[in-house]
Amino acid sequence: QVQLVESGGGLVPAGGSLRLSCVASGRAFSRYHMAWFRQVPGMERELVAGVSRSGVTLYYQASAKGRFAISRDNTKNLLSLQMNSLRPEDTAVYYCGADDTTSADLGLHRYDYDFWGQGTQVTVSS
Repeated sequence: QVQLVESGGGLVPAGGSLRLSCVASGRAFSRYHMAWFRQVPGMERELVAGVSRSGVTLYYQASAKGRFAISRDNTKNLLSLQMNSLRPEDTAVYYCGADDTTSADLGLHRYDYDFWGQGTQVTVSS
C-alpha cells in the first residue's frame, strides 16, 4: 500500500493562492491514479481534480477549471495542486487520494480511491 502526507494548507484572503503538496511513500507512486478531494463538515467528500498514473489525463471539477492546476512528479512521488483566485467557498479540508486500479480510466468518485492522506485545512477569508 501507499502512505500519503499532505501539506501546504493555510489561511489566505479571497483572491489569494496556495500550493498543496502530497508526498507518497510505500508502493510505487506511478501505479496509482491520484486526485485531490475536499470536504466540508456535514458534506460529502468531493473530487476537485484528478490525474492519471501517467500524468496524461487530467480532470477538474467545474468550479476548479481555470483556477486550479493538478500535477504529479513520479520521480519525486509528489502530487501537487496549485490553487489561484481562491474563493471563500473553497474553504475545506483537502485530501489527496490514490486509486489502485488496473483500469486506465481516472476515478471520479471517492469510492474509487483506496488510500487517503490525513488532510490539510484550507481557509479562504472574504
